[in-house]
Amino acid sequence: MWIWMSVLSACLLGFHEVAKKQSLKKNGVLEVIAVYSAITAVFLLPFISLGTFPDHLRLIVKASIVSTSWISGLAAMKRIPLTTVSTMKATRPVFVVVFSIILFGERLNLGQWAGVIVVIGSLFLLARVGRSEGVVFTKDKGILYMVISILTGAGSALWDKHIMQTMEPLFVQSWTNIYITVILSVIILIRRLVGQAERKPFQWDWNILLIAVFITAADALYFFALHEEGSMISVVSLLRRASVIVSFIAGAVLYKENKVKSKAAILLSMMVGICLLALSS
Repeated sequence: MWIWMSVLSACLLGFHEVAKKQSLKKNGVLEVIAVYSAITAVFLLPFISLGTFPDHLRLIVKASIVSTSWISGLAAMKRIPLTTVSTMKATRPVFVVVFSIILFGERLNLGQWAGVIVVIGSLFLLARVGRSEGVVFTKDKGILYMVISILTGAGSALWDKHIMQTMEPLFVQSWTNIYITVILSVIILIRRLVGQAERKPFQWDWNILLIAVFITAADALYFFALHEEGSMISVVSLLRRASVIVSFIAGAVLYKENKVKSKAAILLSMMVGICLLALSS
């Protein structure tokens, strides 16, 4: 059951990415995240429960990591093509493995190293394709933001693996969204007070409601999948990355982006590398 929940979560996450891209046409990155996080928190209020002080501290850490990942990811999405964003996001499971090596002293076998090498090679190919679109990987701010988003997203996945052993899924999801809303609201307020943000009025966009609906359902399925007995974080993370296929197709069809065939081939090679990584684990 946890496998099917992971697959459905991936599909909803892909639609969530498309809605985010659309929402950035009217509003800024911080405002979009703050509003859809608040709506998600409202959706989850009926399921909210009290917890211990240490549990809430862990969730504040998670909310801080997720906020960083979401802000940098949306900032990247505003600057570079959705097909490039989707292809880069496919590398996140590799960084989960790299962090596992650094933090937990894990060692890779031959198959896992082959998967990592395939994904890294695919990234170099993507950089070459990006140059033809005017996106220089070593200089473009959008690429830097995307790298930050991927690294913090991988950190969030490892943190989820840790906290989901002792916490209920809806407790984690509801309080995390509340804390994200608070963090983003404070950042927006400070930026406006010091004059670093435009005093542009927020414009309601129905895409923001769609983001909240998709992310609420996708995250609920993800947390319940992790919570099920026998579920494997490596497999869940891999299946969840399939969301990039949905957003990649949207970038090709809705936005008519360039170099789609080349990026599709690179995305396929990345998925092969990730499959090697998962099957060898």
